[in-house]
Amino acid sequence: MKRNIVIAAVTAAALIGGGTATALATTGDDGGSARQAANTRLSDDDVRDDQDGPDAQDDRDDDAARASSADVTAPEAIASALKHTSGTAVSAELDDEDDSDKVIWKVDVLSGDNTWHSVSVDPSNGKVLGSHTDDEDDTAQVRAALKGASVTAEEAAKAAGGKGTVTSVDLDEDGKNKSWEAETHKSGGAEQDWKIDLKTGKVTADRSDAQDDDADDQD
Repeated sequence: MKRNIVIAAVTAAALIGGGTATALATTGDDGGSARQAANTRLSDDDVRDDQDGPDAQDDRDDDAARASSADVTAPEAIASALKHTSGTAVSAELDDEDDSDKVIWKVDVLSGDNTWHSVSVDPSNGKVLGSHTDDEDDTAQVRAALKGASVTAEEAAKAAGGKGTVTSVDLDEDGKNKSWEAETHKSGGAEQDWKIDLKTGKVTADRSDAQDDDADDQD
């Protein structure tokens, strides 16, 4: 399950050369982040770890490659997993298998006896490759979030499919506004996060993630 994590960080760096020192301090509070600089100078070739550098671009390229290589869509993978393991699909993600080069769909299914199953689905033909049980500590939260919901994970993935190729769908059971969350990719590597209403299936842009990304870029 996704968790909203708020991280407050304070970083300091000093570059000493030719008698010149350079330092940067960043502080954060509940209202946002503020930058304080005293006698601070950043040279043009300074690179912060949190900038959108080559590694971030590589991650986007990898995600786009996964999306384009899958013949089986997220809804199809979920349907296949549920035929193999009865229950409620709570999430599906197109990801590397145990950090290998092989890409599979991983579908989390909560069975009627509250047992969690992780079902692996082949993205080329929809065949179930295997499954195993998992231990999760938020079963009660998931059950409560889905109580009264009329939109399934499969239906949420279909709804988000109008925005691009769905590479993940997941239940956000935290907070007041519970919903399905989906990530889509378009040709060229562009990605977007979406929220799908549990009762109406309405798809809206996930502004909270966009704001978090902007804040991370500015820190």
